[in-house]
Amino acid sequence: MNFKQGFDNEKYLQEQTREILERVERFDNKLYLEFGGKLLYDYHAARVLPGYDPNVKMRLLAELKDKADLLLCIYAGDIERKKIRADFGITYDADALKLIDELRHWGINVLGVIITRFDDQPAAVHFKNKLERRGIRVYTHRFTRGYPTDVDMIVSDEGYGANAYMESDRPLVIVTGPGPGSGKLATCLSQLYHDHKRGIRSGYAKFETFPVWNLPLKHPVNVVYEVATADIRDFNLIDPFHMEAYGKTSINYNRDVEVFPVLYRIMEKITGGGSFYRSPTDMGVNRVGFAIIDDEVVREASKQEILRRFFRYRCEYAMGFADKETVQKAELFMKEFKLDPEHRRVVTPARQAAVDAQAANKGNEGIFCGASIELKDGTIITGNNSPLMHAATSLVIHAIKHLAGIPEQLALLPEYVTESVRNLKTRILNESSVSLDLEEALIVLSVSTMTNPAAQLALEKLKDLRECEVHMTHIPSPGDEAGLRRIGVNLTSDPSFATKNLFVT
Repeated sequence: MNFKQGFDNEKYLQEQTREILERVERFDNKLYLEFGGKLLYDYHAARVLPGYDPNVKMRLLAELKDKADLLLCIYAGDIERKKIRADFGITYDADALKLIDELRHWGINVLGVIITRFDDQPAAVHFKNKLERRGIRVYTHRFTRGYPTDVDMIVSDEGYGANAYMESDRPLVIVTGPGPGSGKLATCLSQLYHDHKRGIRSGYAKFETFPVWNLPLKHPVNVVYEVATADIRDFNLIDPFHMEAYGKTSINYNRDVEVFPVLYRIMEKITGGGSFYRSPTDMGVNRVGFAIIDDEVVREASKQEILRRFFRYRCEYAMGFADKETVQKAELFMKEFKLDPEHRRVVTPARQAAVDAQAANKGNEGIFCGASIELKDGTIITGNNSPLMHAATSLVIHAIKHLAGIPEQLALLPEYVTESVRNLKTRILNESSVSLDLEEALIVLSVSTMTNPAAQLALEKLKDLRECEVHMTHIPSPGDEAGLRRIGVNLTSDPSFATKNLFVT
């Protein structure tokens, strides 16, 4: 496993802070900064740029907190259909609540929450009520009349003027959201409209980590952004407006390029004197490319992320969440870099563990599953399912025993505790499966520490599994997935189910 650093956080913070403050000064000390991507826990960036702190953006905001307010946008449709943030397994509205708590913890002022494209959806109304009754200011923006073609209507009291205005006396207003399509841009432009009507010459800029404008179009860091957004059909391209204006190559993505002519006309109409920007790239304040310190490390990390995304899309297709085109698009990018699934080191050992389990249990019915983990020193550990535990449970138990130097034959989970859990599941809760998933096993392990010093020693090694690579030959159960997420591993799995049952708890 490659744990070499490819990215310098401190250099990034220095460069990014300077760029943002310079942009604030250009606009008479009033800037609306659209924050794309994840504000907190940006694990995609951390996987692609080894050394990147998943919370570096929050560290940046913490340094600017005396100068900044924050607006949080969330699309009403995402609330209504309960859209999920994949890395946490929680809905976008729950993620918004979590983000508000985190921002408060970091001392960053949340000016309010804007529910965008609001049309009295019942779930959005409930979300609004919940926030307001906890003292959070909530504003609603309906679909902008005339958008995107009728600029005169958009930039009028019936367009942006119909939206609620959020006053802020600080020079920087961060506008963010839980995911793409949250309405961040429309919120920024609406605020610009209201400001200019009041004589405030505010401006707009965009903070987007990917794609990286000063890396080549086919650099793996930029390609992996296309793979990560294959489900919404984003793609990268050379910014034609930047090339025309400056004769220089820069990389952007389709939505920013497509919307730029409209955005230019809207900003020209708002300001009454043209836009400050001549290209989508001009709008950005992204300095991430200047903090890459080892290109080869970053390239390999990006290729590994392409493989992870491929496995994820295959599983989502099997579960009905993704379409075939998304899977095929990810596969094409793999072929472009001459990658195959086995380029991920943990894939073959996991599949072999399943084969070995099948061979050892000839004549027994059931599906035999394998799992493997690559520890930080490169050691590969495997596990498989059994009547006692799921494959994920077996894997984690084997891994922490190895790290703690505990002999393989020494049991960590006392029989009297596991038997008690089995009785609870079968005799009281009427569950058909007695095998322990990872969440259940971790609870049993923690209980075991009271009487077993070896269990305590092993439990303390769980933290050493964070950021390790894991592959499973089946889609994990909810309990396994939640346990692996909390441990913090990078999980992939084959698109197979561990049971023939359609309903799995």
